[in-house]
Amino acid sequence: MTTQLEALKELSHVVADTGDLDAIRKYQPMDATTNPSLILKAFDLESYQDLIKNVISQVKEESNDKDEQVASAVDHLAVAIGTEIAGIVPGRVSTEVSAKLSFDKDASIEKAHHLIDLYEKKGITRDRVLIKLASTWEGICAAEQLEKEGINCNLTLLFSDAQARACFEAGVFLISPFVGRVTDWYKKETGKDYSAEEDPGVQFVRGVCKYASDYGYETVVMGASFRNTGQILALAGCNRLTISPQLLEELNGSEGSVERKVSDTGAGDKTLPRMTESEFRFQHNEDAMANDKLAEGIRKFAEDQDTLEQRIAEML
Repeated sequence: MTTQLEALKELSHVVADTGDLDAIRKYQPMDATTNPSLILKAFDLESYQDLIKNVISQVKEESNDKDEQVASAVDHLAVAIGTEIAGIVPGRVSTEVSAKLSFDKDASIEKAHHLIDLYEKKGITRDRVLIKLASTWEGICAAEQLEKEGINCNLTLLFSDAQARACFEAGVFLISPFVGRVTDWYKKETGKDYSAEEDPGVQFVRGVCKYASDYGYETVVMGASFRNTGQILALAGCNRLTISPQLLEELNGSEGSVERKVSDTGAGDKTLPRMTESEFRFQHNEDAMANDKLAEGIRKFAEDQDTLEQRIAEML
């Protein structure tokens, strides 16, 4: 009997939302995504202990300045983990630019160049990597420039139609509209538990997929931040779905077929004038949920980055 995970893979590319190598080997996703929170978890995984020690030794040899060592170790560790993942998945690994640079276009581009350079020194070509940036105006503008240079990007922390539209118009390779965090906000506001079909996060991502189809954008839409398998199955057919090991295990342990819920109509016959910065900022600001969750997401990733740096500083 076919598992739901196997059936889902027939409709969408499954992406592992983890840096756990054992989980990636077990569930055989197309791609894998990482972020500072997930990299932080690597310190508690036995499979990464030698890698972490090697990175610490390497940065000690490169510089005697403690701050430089910490900054270098963060980048080298992210790339080292990404390189390990790239040796398992057939597709791409997403590596995140620090959330602290979310409002600095030039610094984001510089960091992206550095990460790609580190990957290429390890023999991982840029077509195997996605540079992950927050979907701020500055992040989207940085991604547009990087795409022109042949560096593909994954725009994350995406909660509003304005963010999605700006990413489409910038020609980014992939966007990650969040499901669970959207629903978290509405549940807190309304006190309501939603069925999969009524779920605000599911409805949001379905709308993003429809917009991409209606306007003929080639940007890949990857549903992210799932809270349960019901949300995942309600988006079956979305280009990509990035899923945590816990939910991958639930899908792998459930037998049955999966019905397509998202389709690309291939219409692509609608057009709009390109969104300006002021239009983007106003339209995003009009969405209270998106405004709250973007700010919260950047703060949380920045906090995890600080914790990661502290762990590295202790080891140094």
